[in-house]
Amino acid sequence: MDYDLKITGGEIYDGTGGPGRTGDLGIKDGVIAAIGKVVGRARQSIDARGMVVSPGFVDTHTHYDAQVMWD
Repeated sequence: MDYDLKITGGEIYDGTGGPGRTGDLGIKDGVIAAIGKVVGRARQSIDARGMVVSPGFVDTHTHYDAQVMWD
């Protein structure tokens, strides 16, 4: 297998603040190994069409609820 996990067709946001783009992710050994149009086979595949894929962690947690709306 080329990848452990392949996520296809999702709207990818990379956390830089730029616009999202539709594409695939290939993950191997817990690391993103390919992004864009990923060719190859994977042990597991997820069809992410119509969903957002954000490889990283977006944490809006706060103990002050209004802070989320201010920032």
